[in-house]
Amino acid sequence: MPAPVSDVVPSADSLLPEGFTPAARRALAKADPILGAWMKQVGRLTLTVEAPHSPFQALARSIAYQQLTGKAAATIFGRVCARVGEGKRFTPEAVLAVSVEHLREAGLSGAKTAALRDLAAKALEGEVPTLARARRMSDAALVERLTKVRGIGQWTVEMLLIFRLGRPDILPVDDYGVRKGFMRAYGLSALPTPKELLAHGERWRPWRSVASWYMWRAADLPESPASAE
Repeated sequence: MPAPVSDVVPSADSLLPEGFTPAARRALAKADPILGAWMKQVGRLTLTVEAPHSPFQALARSIAYQQLTGKAAATIFGRVCARVGEGKRFTPEAVLAVSVEHLREAGLSGAKTAALRDLAAKALEGEVPTLARARRMSDAALVERLTKVRGIGQWTVEMLLIFRLGRPDILPVDDYGVRKGFMRAYGLSALPTPKELLAHGERWRPWRSVASWYMWRAADLPESPASAE
């Protein structure tokens, strides 16, 4: 599974949340010198958080993008928006007003069409919170609530928490890029298990989102920093 940073397109609404600061880097380097060495090699944090119009819209986009390249997914999602409505007009009611056939004609698979319609139905039922409500909910509560939607797993919600809601303490232990970066950074011969990564990540609290971003970057770098050898 590719690192999700490339799926975040900075815009005029992009921002760095308050928690993603040099203070977080200093705290992580003190708690974990090996991570500190990698952060020094990678350089400054350039994680951007794109403020969503709503969790519903962000998750709808995530459904369309699943298992596709960015260009292909953007084309299909553009066709879906053309049928449903652009921007604030992309609502649960508007999604359900479009027939299954027309959504399939836009390029969505049968599974994605079913997932999108389930997302819309659950949004109308109140299962998918508004943006204002989501910002008041805990990370765990959002994961529990949103993974009830067909086709939405924990990883998808974690990406929403990091890259749309700017939550500073998310560690996506099932993400291949994070696990690969950890393997490289800590000189392992195999990918860590999610359980192993979760245990190590305790020392990264409350900035595990920042540590995860650096693990994605570590996975891309060709060489280990001298201070980590």
